[in-house]
Amino acid sequence: MSFPLFHRPGTIVFLDDDPDYLEMLALVLPRHWNVKLFLRPAECISYLHQEPPFWEADAWNQQQLVGHWREGKPLIPQILGYWSKYTERYALTRVCVVDYSMPAMDGLQALAELVDWPGSRVLLTGQADEQVAVRAFNRGLIDQFIAKQAPDISKRLIDAVEHLLTTPNARHAQTWRATLSPEQNALLRLPSVDQELLRLGTKRWVEHIVIGEPFGVIGLDAAGQASWLQLETTDGLKALAELAELEGVPPAGLDDIRHGRKLADLELRQALGRAGPPELAAAFPVGQDGLLLGALFSVPAMHAPDPVNGYTNWLARQDKRRVQG
Repeated sequence: MSFPLFHRPGTIVFLDDDPDYLEMLALVLPRHWNVKLFLRPAECISYLHQEPPFWEADAWNQQQLVGHWREGKPLIPQILGYWSKYTERYALTRVCVVDYSMPAMDGLQALAELVDWPGSRVLLTGQADEQVAVRAFNRGLIDQFIAKQAPDISKRLIDAVEHLLTTPNARHAQTWRATLSPEQNALLRLPSVDQELLRLGTKRWVEHIVIGEPFGVIGLDAAGQASWLQLETTDGLKALAELAELEGVPPAGLDDIRHGRKLADLELRQALGRAGPPELAAAFPVGQDGLLLGALFSVPAMHAPDPVNGYTNWLARQDKRRVQG
């Protein structure tokens, strides 16, 4: 699967003994990244050594949400509450990029110090170091390596980091896969469904979680606005229409649901404890297999996290990019 069950932005750390190179990175790296630039291995290692307890606490918090769901507590309000409470979650470092050739400690030695840090590792190498990098990659010590002298180094570096930022975290995926039925998991693994969700997710959200009850994706855009992508199998349209009829949806709306033109937000409303008539939204195919439909619904502000803590606002509050050390 290319579309991760759990995704959010994170910090990217760079370690290099060349201050001019780090200053160049500060200028050319995407502005939507939170970047930390380190000149000395000891300071970089010290910074990352403080993170594992916070990673563990965050993983435990997610497991608690699923545990409460198993006890009967709806997932959607729990996730919205998690996003509201843990406003510094974006500070956790997702990727560390290290130069191999440094005088006091080479890049592999620096990365070897990060035994418990769970993020992705990228090694920048000189031409003479390529075989070292290949061996390190084959041994699983690094996730990527890039030749520093490559003419398109900036683009290659950005592409590599973007790929790692969107690579599913195995531990988080395992936590949230537990909410999916085998049938739902199989649908998500269909190539056309996977690619369509990836397209939708990249376009709409910076952070999202896929859940199975109800089946869909809860996400936040860069401005901190929450929305719900309801997923419905074509086989389930008749049952959805029957439930919508009990909730007072008029005949024209029921016909739209039965024929897959619209979906109703019945499960979202139930999860949030909202009263009033259901909302209908235009349905669209998810994938090319004719098995799955989707519809997008906004999460009302009274139930959603405060947009002041959305990713764009959080990023604006961070320190300006500067070389540390």
